[in-house]
Amino acid sequence: MEFKKKLLLAMIVPAFLAGCTTPGSHLSTSNKNLVESETNQESSISEQVNLYPLTAQTVSTFPSDKAFSSQPNPELDKEIANYEYKVGPGDILNVTVWDHPELTIPAGSYRSASEAGNWVHADGTIFYPYIGTVDVADKTVREIRSDIASRLAKYLESPQVDVNVATFRSQKTYITGEVTKPGQQAITNIPLTLLDAINRAGGLAENADWKNVTLTRNGTEQTLSLYGLMQRGDLKQNRLLQAGDIVHVPRNDNQKVFVMGEVNDPKLLKMDRAGMSLTEALSNVGGINELSADATGVFVIRTASDKSEHLADIFQLDINDASALVIGTEFDLQPYDIVYVTAAPITRWNRVIRQLIPTISGFNELTEGALRIKTWP
Repeated sequence: MEFKKKLLLAMIVPAFLAGCTTPGSHLSTSNKNLVESETNQESSISEQVNLYPLTAQTVSTFPSDKAFSSQPNPELDKEIANYEYKVGPGDILNVTVWDHPELTIPAGSYRSASEAGNWVHADGTIFYPYIGTVDVADKTVREIRSDIASRLAKYLESPQVDVNVATFRSQKTYITGEVTKPGQQAITNIPLTLLDAINRAGGLAENADWKNVTLTRNGTEQTLSLYGLMQRGDLKQNRLLQAGDIVHVPRNDNQKVFVMGEVNDPKLLKMDRAGMSLTEALSNVGGINELSADATGVFVIRTASDKSEHLADIFQLDINDASALVIGTEFDLQPYDIVYVTAAPITRWNRVIRQLIPTISGFNELTEGALRIKTWP
């Protein structure tokens, strides 16, 4: 009986001391203010997650950069065919009246057309001899020519009038972000498309995210893919730019994925302009750990776009047969995807055993020590 008491004491005292001097930090929740959820019933996270097996039949149904394909844009073609520049305040017009040089260039100097032309005032008007004030704002040069000719007909016989814009200053679009030469670009009588504007800006910079370019027009933002336009020939990603449009090419800082679990070198990977497939991600971390990984448990965890319906989508790839990695090459990762490779059941069991071994060894040492004390002469 005395031996059992000593043995029990030998086990309890070290455990008590260990509890008081546990190394490392710890966050206790016992003294914190717990904020209850609005609903009393807490749903399991598994109920908020959808699981999709990746197979040769299903991989093509998931979102992919390869969804972009070469196609025309008849709507854009029609806009360009019907495009006419409309004059605005700040523009300079050059008005020519044939056989009447005194009406064409007053004071007959050798100034350029932009210097000698008719400046459109803030109220959208110009002054012209004989006819006085002419309202030109929001009109095409054909409309202005017709107006001036009809009013000059009171003073001249069959006036031949020509009007063109000498300098375009009233309308601008803005290219910002990761381009070589960001800044404003003038809207002129030549239609300006998104692709034209990017090329005028010197092309994309090294860190440009060309898959998520934003076009802001009248307070409404839309996302366009220069990857689809330039790389895949999807002309539906192109737009005819208008005055006040803001085109922003963001940095690719958020183009990253996380590879974790039973791989040889788990780490954060940065996607390049061409994107990254699941097989590429596994290759960049040295592949799965053949000794500890469960080849059936290669998962891609992706936050759902609409969290009101579910929390996340999980895609599972079984690579027991290595040829299944071909399926992985067809599955494109998205920013902030988590690639997780699970451990094999035997690996998880071995880890449990490794956790228990120190405890068992310590118990044996305590028992043997107490026996030696008991049998000491």
